[in-house]
Amino acid sequence: MSHDLVIRNGNLFDGLGNDPVEGDLAIDDGVISQVGEVDGSGNREIKAEGRAVTPGFVDLHTHLDAQIGWDPFMTPVSWHGVTTALMGNCGVTFAPCKPTDRELLAGMMETVEDIPKHAILTGLPWDWEDYGGYLDAIERLQPAVNVCGMVGHCAVRFYVMGERAVEEQATPEELKKMAEVVGHSLDRGAIGFSTNRYPPHKLPDGRSIPGTFADPKELVEIAKEVGPRNGLMQAVGADFSVLRQISDTTKGRVLFSYGTGPQPGSGRAQAERLAELCKDRDITAITQVRGSGFMFGLQSNLPMSGETWNELRKMNFEGRLAAINNPETYAKLVSEGKSAERRFPMNNVFYLGSDETPNYTSSAEENIGAIAEANNEHWVETFLRLSLESKGKGLFNLRMFNQSLNELGDLFKSEHCFPSLGDAGAHVSQIMDAGWPSFTLAYWVRESGLYSLSEGVRRLTSAPARVLGLTDRGTLEVGMEADVNVFDPDSVAERQPELVHDFPGGAPRYIQKSLGYKATIVNGNVTVEDGEHTGTRKGTVLRLAN
Repeated sequence: MSHDLVIRNGNLFDGLGNDPVEGDLAIDDGVISQVGEVDGSGNREIKAEGRAVTPGFVDLHTHLDAQIGWDPFMTPVSWHGVTTALMGNCGVTFAPCKPTDRELLAGMMETVEDIPKHAILTGLPWDWEDYGGYLDAIERLQPAVNVCGMVGHCAVRFYVMGERAVEEQATPEELKKMAEVVGHSLDRGAIGFSTNRYPPHKLPDGRSIPGTFADPKELVEIAKEVGPRNGLMQAVGADFSVLRQISDTTKGRVLFSYGTGPQPGSGRAQAERLAELCKDRDITAITQVRGSGFMFGLQSNLPMSGETWNELRKMNFEGRLAAINNPETYAKLVSEGKSAERRFPMNNVFYLGSDETPNYTSSAEENIGAIAEANNEHWVETFLRLSLESKGKGLFNLRMFNQSLNELGDLFKSEHCFPSLGDAGAHVSQIMDAGWPSFTLAYWVRESGLYSLSEGVRRLTSAPARVLGLTDRGTLEVGMEADVNVFDPDSVAERQPELVHDFPGGAPRYIQKSLGYKATIVNGNVTVEDGEHTGTRKGTVLRLAN
C-alpha cells in the first residue's frame, strides 16, 4: 500500500493538548489517512526523528487582504508554520465596494494599516463588488496558505451610507440595509464581521474611520444576522460593555484585541477582568506575544530629525552606511542628535542585537538609555555605534504595547487569552510581529516554560481553529484536512527582521524568516521545506459553513 506522503518517526502532537506519541502520519488526497502506525510506504517521505509533528498553525489576526494580491505565498506568516490566516480584521476591508469607492477604501487601509495605497490599487484585480466576489478573486490568486475573511464595518457603512458613514448615525432604513449586507456577505462565504472603535485609526482627511462612534445598537442589529449563521464577531477598541452586548446577541463566538500594562500585577488583573467578561460567554482575547510598537534602524526608520539626519534619510542603505562611516558626518549627526528633542522614550527602546536571532527579551534595565549611560554616551552615539558594529543591519524595538514579559505571562495563563496579533500585512514599515508562532514556541514554551509544548501547540492550532468555527482542521486525526508542521522544538525561532522593497512600486516592508522548520504542509502539499518555499500553492479560501 502506498500513500501520497508519509511523515516518519516523529513526535505526534494532536493539537488538543495531549502528550505526544512517537509514530508516523500518512496523508492521501489532502487528508490525514493514518496516525501512529502507517502501513506501506509514501510516494514521498519526510524523516521526522526528534522533531515535533503538529497541526498547522492558525493566525487569527492578519491584514493580508491586499498583500495576497502580489504575494500569494503570504510571507512572512508562511515561514512560521501558519497554514490558515484570518483576514478582514479591525473593520477595514475591500468589500463590499462600489466601483466609485475603490480609492476611498484603499486610502483608508493605507492610513489605518500602513499599506501603501498605490500597492493596493495596482496589486489587486478590483473585479468585485460584494464580499463573496472578493473571496472569489482571492481564490483565483491560488494562495499558498488557507485564508478566511471577515466583512468589515467600515466598508459596509460606506456601501450603505456613503459620505454620511464617517460621522453620522444610521437611520433605521440604513441599519436594516447594513444588516442585510452583512448577512449576504456571510452567505457568500465571509466567516464573520469585524468592527473598529479605536479613535486613533483615521481616514486620510484625519477623521476617525466609519463605525468608530456608531451607536452600539448598530452592532447589535448586525449581530442578529451573524449569530444565526454561526459567524464570528471581531472587534478592536470596543469596551467590555459593547463586547457583552455583541456576545449576548449572537450567542456565539466573539474575538477581540487585548493587552496588559507594565505595572506589577497588571497582567493578573487583566486576566481576572477577562475571566469575568467571558463568564458564560464565548469570548476570546488575543494579544501580541512580546513588547511591540515601532522598529527603527539605519536600514529603515531613523530616530532623529535635523539637517544632516534629513539628508541621511534621503539616501539608500549603502549611502547611509557610508555616511555614518565618515567622521565629519558622524560628528554632525551626534551634534544634531544631542540638541534635538527625543522622538521616543529611550527607556522603552531595546536593541535587537546582531546575532542570527533577535533579542526580544532584554530586561527593562537593558534599554538604550541605560546602555548609553553605562558607556558614558548620548543615546544617539549608542545608536550610531551599534549601527556601525552591525554594518547597518541593527534594529531597535520601541515597546509601546505589552512592555513587560512578566505581566504578559500572567495574562497568557488565562484560558481566554491566546498568543497572536501579529498584524501580518499591516504596518509593514513600522513593525514585524508576524513571526509570533515561532516566538511563542521559542520563548513561552522553550525558554520560560509558561506552556508545555503540548499546550503551546494547542494554543496555536485547535484552539484558534475553534474560534474560527473550523471543524475539519486544527488536529492530527484521521479524516482531518492535512495542514501539518514538522519542526525542531529545540531550535525553532525567528531570524532577524530585515527591510526589503518588494511591494508594488518598490515600497518598503519588513520581512522575517525562521529557523527550525523542516516542513509546512498545506492541504497535503509541502509548501515550505527547510525554511524556504517550494513554489507549491495549494491553499484555499475557507468559507463559512452555516
